Amino acid sequence: QVQLVESGGGLVQAGGSLRLSCVASGRTFSNYAMGWFRQAPGKEREFAAVINRSGASTNYADSVKGRFTISRDNAKNTVYLHMNSLKPEDTAVYYCAAGQSYLRGSNYDNYDYWGQGTQVTVSS
Repeated sequence: QVQLVESGGGLVQAGGSLRLSCVASGRTFSNYAMGWFRQAPGKEREFAAVINRSGASTNYADSVKGRFTISRDNAKNTVYLHMNSLKPEDTAVYYCAAGQSYLRGSNYDNYDYWGQGTQVTVSS
């Protein structure tokens, strides 16, 4: 089992920045690709970003590319999502997830473990 706890969400004005953190406990963190997904009210959960086990490779949804950066610190069992130039349409609950495959990182069913989510609200 892997337990994931997100933090760092909040209310921010459009154009602002936030950094989300996700701390993992349980099984070896570095064995997993880590992803960030988000779910806006009334919408399906969607992929935002993924990072491979070592942190050397990343991939992003087109909607966040160039504004968001995913990173990880395996010594701290933590994955981060740095969000810049935030827009009202980025408002959502953000979830981190641990999965087996980086190459399938945009697929919801790639992930075995999920956190409870952290709310991000961007005001216009």
